[in-house]
Amino acid sequence: MSFIRTTVANGVGEIILDRPKALNALDQSMIDEMYQTLLTWGDDDAIETVLVTSTHPRAFCAGGDIRAIRQHALDGEPEAIEAYFTAEYRLDQLVAEYPKPYVALIDGAAMGGGLGISVHGEIRIVTENALIAMPETAIGFFPDIGATYFLPRLPDGVGLWLGLTGARLHGADAVAVGLATHHVKAADLPALAGDIRAGVSLGDALRPRSAPVESDLPLRRIAEYFSDSDLNALVGGLQGAVGDDWAQEMLELLGNASPTSLWVTAALLEAGKSSSLAECLDRELRAGARICATPDFAEGVRAVLVDKDRNPSFTPAAIDAVDQTEVRRIVGE
Repeated sequence: MSFIRTTVANGVGEIILDRPKALNALDQSMIDEMYQTLLTWGDDDAIETVLVTSTHPRAFCAGGDIRAIRQHALDGEPEAIEAYFTAEYRLDQLVAEYPKPYVALIDGAAMGGGLGISVHGEIRIVTENALIAMPETAIGFFPDIGATYFLPRLPDGVGLWLGLTGARLHGADAVAVGLATHHVKAADLPALAGDIRAGVSLGDALRPRSAPVESDLPLRRIAEYFSDSDLNALVGGLQGAVGDDWAQEMLELLGNASPTSLWVTAALLEAGKSSSLAECLDRELRAGARICATPDFAEGVRAVLVDKDRNPSFTPAAIDAVDQTEVRRIVGE
C-alpha cells in the first residue's frame, strides 16, 4: 500500500502525504517514493512547480518513522537504520537543491522529518494551525534532517533553544524566525491550494491571502539564555533567573530530555555553524547510527511513542553527569 499520492495538472506536480493513522510519519516506502517522484519531475519540462500537501486535517508530517527505527535497534539491525537515514537525508538534500519552485502547505503538525521535506524547500506556507518543532532530545535522539544546518542560522539563540527544548512554534512564530516564508489563514488555504493547482502564479495566489505575522516570541530572553552551547552555563543561567516563569518552563522542558542528547545536540549545532548542509547531513548520519545504539534512544522512544507514559529513565539522569568522551564519540569529533 502506498502512502504517497501524486497528481499532475497545469504545470503543477502535487505530492500528497496520505498516512493518516501515523500522522504522515515517513516510513521507508514514503521516502523512496517521494525521492523518485521528485527526481523524475525535476527533469520533466511539463512540470513547473511542485506542491506538497497532506490529507490529514491535523498534520502535515509528524516526523520520521522513529518507532520502526527503535525496533531495528532492538533487533540489532544497524544496517536497516543506516539505510533509512541515508535515504531520508538524500531526500532532504534533493529538496534543498530542487531546480523548481517547491511549495509546502503546512496546516498542522510538522515535526522532525516533516521539516526535512518542507523547511529545505523554497516556499513554506503555514497557517495558525501549524505546529513546528524538533522534539528529538525527549526521545534520546537529536535534531537531524539537516536541522544542524538550519537551526544555527536562525536568529540569536533560537536554534539552540528549539533544538534543546523541543519548544513548539505556531505558524506566525515560524515565519518570524525564518522557518516558514508565508502565513495565511487556515480558512483561505483550500482556495490558495486550488489556485496553485490551477497554475496561478505563486505571487498572484499568495498576495491577496497573506495574513499578518504577529508573534510574541520572547526573542530577547531566548538570545540571553540560549547563547551558550555550554549546557552547564546555560542551565545555570536559567536557574539563576529567580521569578522568571518562562525560564522555569524552559528548565522543565530540558528536564524532560535525555541529558546525553542535550550535550550531543549542542555540539552538533555548534559544528553546524561552519558547515554546509551536505556536511551536516553526513555528520548527522554517523551520529544517528551511534546514538540509536544507546539505551537512552530505546528508552526515550518507548516512553514517548510506544508506552506513552512520558516517564523515561535516562542514564545518566543529570546534565552534569554526562561523560563528555561519550558525547564526542557520538558526534564524531
